[in-house]
Amino acid sequence: MTAPPAPAVRRTRPRGDRTGMYLLLLPSLLPIAVLSVFPLLRGIYLGFTDARAGRNVEVSFTGLANYGKLLRDDLFWNSFKVGLFWAFSVTILQFLLALGLALLLNEQLRFRGVARVLSVVPWAMPPVVVGILWKLVYHPDAGLLNELLHRVGADGMRHTWLGDFSTALPAVIIVGVWAGMPQTTVVLLAGLQGVPRELHEAAAVDGAGSWQRFRSVTLPALTPVIVAITSLDFIWNFNSFGLVYVLTAGGPGGRTMLPMLFAYEEAFRYGNYGYAAALGNVMVIIIVALLALYLRRRLREANT
Repeated sequence: MTAPPAPAVRRTRPRGDRTGMYLLLLPSLLPIAVLSVFPLLRGIYLGFTDARAGRNVEVSFTGLANYGKLLRDDLFWNSFKVGLFWAFSVTILQFLLALGLALLLNEQLRFRGVARVLSVVPWAMPPVVVGILWKLVYHPDAGLLNELLHRVGADGMRHTWLGDFSTALPAVIIVGVWAGMPQTTVVLLAGLQGVPRELHEAAAVDGAGSWQRFRSVTLPALTPVIVAITSLDFIWNFNSFGLVYVLTAGGPGGRTMLPMLFAYEEAFRYGNYGYAAALGNVMVIIIVALLALYLRRRLREANT
């Protein structure tokens, strides 16, 4: 008769080990708390106050007064509409162009390595530099675009691209797509390289053409990557500031006034810190809600 097995001994980590682990994490958590968590909480608090610019200014808690003012502010809602139009337009165009470029760079092309390096050059440039360069391109008198139109004999198409109500926003959208397309291309290219080649070969044996293989093999495999990168692109584009500020500063007549630009103007031009913080809080809530609905729909489509 054999003896029953000895009960397993559960090893517990000494309390001193956990304390040491927390102490090791503290140097990395402290900058996050100081530079991210504290400003976020401070901004949420300021949204419920009448904080203004100036020294020794008394700050009073005003509750929902800033949010009531925001609901009646037509300038904010106009900037929010412009921001949504900008974010959706740039995100969709970025994705479509980046997908085509990624498919091209995934092929066995000559000088493919050089092409891949050149495709990420706009990503390496700061938004302010990109804005300055494209502002020179759009310059009405000495700009490259109007000069090209003059050289091909299309003087009638020469235009004040960033100063006209009808062309300012489309011109800025083009710059946003050009500046943001590289990171989308890189992510989609990485996703394409993860698609098993055997699936394409099996589909080709079954008689599927290029379009059918793309629709039935490539696109389903890329769906998680597409959901992730388009969601991030939408957040980045909606929160754009530096690029549009350098190009138009929100003009002409507010046609390119994105929500972040509007909040910046309220805070640093008019000194309404409390109202600007309330604007930021509302934009965060709305964008998180929109993204939650978008992700839920895309993931549901992916699982069906």
